[in-house]
Amino acid sequence: MADRIAWLCEDPYPKSHPFAHRRCIIYIVRRTQLYLDDDLWNALRARAREQGTTISELVRQAARERYFDKLDGRREAMQALVGIRKDRTDLSDSVKYIRDLRRGSRTGRLEEQ
Repeated sequence: MADRIAWLCEDPYPKSHPFAHRRCIIYIVRRTQLYLDDDLWNALRARAREQGTTISELVRQAARERYFDKLDGRREAMQALVGIRKDRTDLSDSVKYIRDLRRGSRTGRLEEQ
């Protein structure tokens, strides 16, 4: 099996949201081949059309749910992080804060070289 690079892109916020952007994640996947009987193929094809996804994605979801024992725990932990810093009063403008962090001392380091 050969490794493949896959892209997962999503728009986490509506276009009107101040943080609207497209987020893409690159990850390595392995290609495999499955043999499915007609009944299973038809059921997957119908479900994929209903959900607007692919049969491959349905198979990946089912495999994750079946074989990743701690998937729910991981989801809960990730959800617990959402908004963890929302009550900080020292960060009035998060976009400005991040830009300031990125600027940091980078220009100073470049001048030293």
